[in-house]
Amino acid sequence: MQGLRGVKIEGWGKALPERVLTNHDLEQMVDTSDEWIVSRTGIRERRVAGPETAASDLALVAAREALAKAGLDPERVDLIIVATVTPDMAFPATACLVQSALAANRAAAFDLEAGCSGFLYALAIGREFVASGTYDHVLVIGVDILSRITNWQDRNTCVLFGDGAGAVVLGPAVRGQGILSTYLGSDGSGGELLCLPAGGSRRPLAPEHMEQGLQYIHMNGPEVFKFAVRVMGEAAVKALELAGLGLDDVTYLVPHQANLRIIDAAARRLKLTSERVLVNLDRYGNMSSASIPVALAEAADAGRFRPGDILVLVGFGAGLTWGASVVRW
Repeated sequence: MQGLRGVKIEGWGKALPERVLTNHDLEQMVDTSDEWIVSRTGIRERRVAGPETAASDLALVAAREALAKAGLDPERVDLIIVATVTPDMAFPATACLVQSALAANRAAAFDLEAGCSGFLYALAIGREFVASGTYDHVLVIGVDILSRITNWQDRNTCVLFGDGAGAVVLGPAVRGQGILSTYLGSDGSGGELLCLPAGGSRRPLAPEHMEQGLQYIHMNGPEVFKFAVRVMGEAAVKALELAGLGLDDVTYLVPHQANLRIIDAAARRLKLTSERVLVNLDRYGNMSSASIPVALAEAADAGRFRPGDILVLVGFGAGLTWGASVVRW
């Protein structure tokens, strides 16, 4: 790390569709109930994008807000990374569409796909570019429109997901400030536990695949739950160790918003009270790559963070993947 710069979050933003889909709405669509959903997930409602809205549209709104808070002109952005599993199209990258819409003409741009861990992976990569001095300003966006790949007839999965986007601007800082550590991991042997079976080169989208519902999210809920409960706490502790910090140093946990029971398990592992854990999944559900940056942006907008606060960002996702980052605000 000798000679590397510190990297801080200079700005943040979010974008959420207007339409709210409540658990009571879902009761009219599928065999479920508000009590069943809340007791098992903690989710009460979620946002659903309209048919005219693509991932780049939400990403652009979040990006503009983050740049405004950073006081940064798009022309000064060096790199745009978009983490998503629901790009506008297979190619070009959604990041390139955002770059064009922003008129960030100097910026390189690419997409990254690590499931719900995507934002943390993108944050880690963006940090390295700034720390090394290769770039001064990196725009990191997590966006997903999971309603497009959700089977609304499957009561086990359709209650979980929502749509949204979150973004941060990374810039140089003095050493010891900003992002103190990042930790990433994966276990590809669990890939089939959470996947979108059709639509790629293995199973190109065809009528027979659509008849089987293979164009939708498939998840082994119990196995993913067990994996998440274990890995969230472990990843958070590892990131703290890399930052040279302990459990007593943590001010806030900013977890991936997938399931309240998973979040509670991570909080217990870190010995944190509920007041120190940021939770918004009751209002938004699981927004995949957008979950962590939206929670971060909401808390920052509400003035919850004070200079010097230690934040632990942690999540898991398809791959299977996981990641954590420690940030000094």
